Formats: sequence, C-alpha cells, structure tokens
Amino acid sequence: MSLTLGNPLFTRKPIAALGAEDGGKHSFKRTLGPLSLVGLGIGAIIGAGIFSLTGTAAAHDAGPAIVLSFIIAAIGCGFAGLCYSELASMIPVAGSAYTYAYASLGELVAWIIGWELTLEYAMGAATVSVSWSTYLNKLLAGWGLALPHALVASPFDPVPGLINLPAVLIIVLASLVLIRGISESAKVNGAIVALKVTVVLVVIVVGAFYVHPANWHPFIPANTGKFGDFGWSGVARGASTVFFAYIGFDAVSTAAQETKDPGRDMPIGMMGSLAICTVLYIAFALVLTGLLPYTQLGSAAPVADAIGQTPFPILRSAVNIGAIAGLTSVILVMLLGQSRVFYSMSRDGLLPKIFSAVHPTFRTPWMSNILFMVFTGVLGGLLPIKELGEITSMGTLLAFVIVCVGVLVLRRVDPDRVRVFRAPWVPFVPIAGILVCGGMMAALPLLTWEMLMVWLALGMVVYLSYSRFHSHMRGYR
Repeated sequence: MSLTLGNPLFTRKPIAALGAEDGGKHSFKRTLGPLSLVGLGIGAIIGAGIFSLTGTAAAHDAGPAIVLSFIIAAIGCGFAGLCYSELASMIPVAGSAYTYAYASLGELVAWIIGWELTLEYAMGAATVSVSWSTYLNKLLAGWGLALPHALVASPFDPVPGLINLPAVLIIVLASLVLIRGISESAKVNGAIVALKVTVVLVVIVVGAFYVHPANWHPFIPANTGKFGDFGWSGVARGASTVFFAYIGFDAVSTAAQETKDPGRDMPIGMMGSLAICTVLYIAFALVLTGLLPYTQLGSAAPVADAIGQTPFPILRSAVNIGAIAGLTSVILVMLLGQSRVFYSMSRDGLLPKIFSAVHPTFRTPWMSNILFMVFTGVLGGLLPIKELGEITSMGTLLAFVIVCVGVLVLRRVDPDRVRVFRAPWVPFVPIAGILVCGGMMAALPLLTWEMLMVWLALGMVVYLSYSRFHSHMRGYR
C-alpha cells in the first residue's frame, strides 16, 4: 500500500508540526535532566513488579527461572528503548508512542496506540493503587493500627466493604503533586526512588545470607503439559507477566517536551533506568526464590513472606515501607504519562480541548490531571481490580512494537532527518524488538487478547464518531 494523503491510516503528521508551539501558551517548562529522567524511569519500573509480580510469576509460571523471564523482558525493552531514544531525539514533544506513531505510521494507527495507552495507564494506576492500599494496611496492622475492612475493600469484594479509601487518597495525592508541576513531581519522585532502592538493596544484601540453594532446584520446573505452566513456555509466560514492571520506558518518553536536551538525555534516561532495574530485578528474584520455595510465593505479599525467613522481623516493616514507596512512584509516573498522552491527542484535535488546557501558573495539563484523578480514583476505590497486570503488559508490548515499526518506516521515508541519537544496527535492532515483544504478546492468555480487542473496538467508535471530524490533520491532507 502506498503512503496516500487521503487515507487517514497513512496520513503522517509532519515532524516540524509536532514540535510547533503556539507562542508558549501551551508549552511546558524544560526542567528535566538525565538524572531526573533516570529517576522517573526507576520510579515506574521498580514497584508492582518487584514487590508483587515476581512472586506471582515464579509461583504460577516459571519457578526460580523467573530470573530468565526478567532477562528476556529486559532484552525486549533494550531493543525498544533504543528505538524510543531515536524517535525521542527526532520528535522531542509530549505523547510517547502515540506521537511517534503519528509521525511514522499515520493518524489511525496513532489513535489506536493512544487509545490503548489510556487503558494501560488508567487500569495500571488503579490496580497499583489497590496494591498500595494493601501494603499500607499491612504496615499499619503491624503497628496495631489496621484500618476497618469497610474502608479498605470495594463493595464488590468477596467480603464487601464501602470503599478502598487509601487507594482513592493516593490517586488524589499523586494527581495534586502532578498538577503542582513536573519539576516538583521529579523532586518528590527522586526522594521516593532513593527510599525504595535502599530498601530493595537491604533486602538483597541481608536476604542473600539466608538463601537455601536447594530452593533453586529444579531451576526450570518441568512443564505440566499446559502452555505457560512451567518449563520454557512458563519462562515465556513469566516474561510476558513481569513485563508490567518495565512500563517506565514509555512514561519517560512522555516527558520529552519537558526535557532540557532530549537528544542526549532521553537515551540516558531510558537505558540507564533499564540497566539499573534489570540488575536489581535479577538479584531480587534470586534472593526471593532462594529464601522460600517458589510454590509458596503466590500470596498477595510474597516479599514479606520470603523475608520472614530471616531472623530480622523488622525487615517485614522495611519491605512494606519499600513497597508503599515503590508503588507510590509507579502511580505518580503512570498518571504523568496518561495526562501527557491525552494532552497530545487533544492538541491534535482527536479529543476535546479540555484535555490540553494548561494551567497559567504551573504550566501543567491540570484539567486532564483532575479528570483522570476522578476516573482512576473511582476505579481504585470501588472496583476489585484483579489480574490486570497482563492487560497492562499487553498494552506496553503493543506500544513497543509500534515504536520499533516507526523507526523502520522513518528510516525509509525520511532518511535525511537529523537524528541526534541513532539506534545502532538498523534494521536488526527494530526487527529484533518486534520479534521479542511480539513473542511475549503471543504468550499472554487468550482472555487478555479479547479484552484488548473490546477496548480497541470501543476506541474505533470514538474515532469514527468524533476524532476524524475534529482532527487537525485536515490541514495537511
């Protein structure tokens, strides 16, 4: 098929137009450097994966070989991260994979990925807020201050409550911090990252002295005869599951328009956060599966259970504190990414203008933050969100595949464009990213694919009934 301007599927937005700012009225302050971006990446990556999904995937999918699952996921992230970095250096504006798809693959593909990212961030933030509430109540219970069940459970839980109040409050708090400004958000996130990385290191160092090597045997448990239940297919399913833990890449790229030097800083932020977090994940997974048999790691708080094998009960509280800090930063970065994607889609006319309203003082998309604060807060407070890590992983993997395809397309249709950072070994790197990420998508359960198709079908209704009639791309066709 040819690149025809009349077909919205292939109507690419000019890169120069993506970077245009109308008199500064809608521009963000460029305050973020490479260290802040690494902090944002770590803030999103270390959280739900290391405190919850590691144990779950080990118990149900891969056993001690969950270590290999993290390595496979990191390889896929590495390929995609190099492609993200090239596109971020070419298109240094808010919007992440959505913006990159608009410039390389056209309006309809951009709409699909933007709509899908909405599901990824909203459901991911709501799910993490429920986990945050659980860890907070465990910490308070250890001090004899447990909250009433009615205030930490949804009306639809097996034992119904009134509302998951802590989940709502953390969504509100994170949203208010983001409204105040990205610079302030980065400072708060930096403090949180320092705290949770310290706790993670303490658990790794102390726990390493009490591991039982026998728990690592067999390292790859025999497959049960069903795809994904241990064996190498379980390692693949585990990689797909824990991929939820690597969504920090996409969230980092959404801050490109607030970065001082995107061409230099984006690759450092993305690849630096990946390298640090992968090392921590591997060490943490080895300690976790060495402290306790993998079959006993399927609880809601596997890290607390595992660290209980050491003679230091105080570490239980440390783990809970680290989990609370880690999940807080995940929520912060997810809500940041969500508002920036909607900001970009609104600027392009695909969504109502309210989503791109920028606060006159704080220079942040505050109305978008408020709207998502309400939406995500309701989800976290009233719904018993379960098993949503896989749908979030699906969304992230799809975004990574689109970005890798985008690099291939732009290298062909716009080869002379200045690229401050160029992904090495093209086309090998983007093709490898497509294959690795696509393979992990294929390893996810059928139900996850069905949920994605339903959400995308709803998105097409919105696009066909509103977005295509209001799109600013009409001026380029």
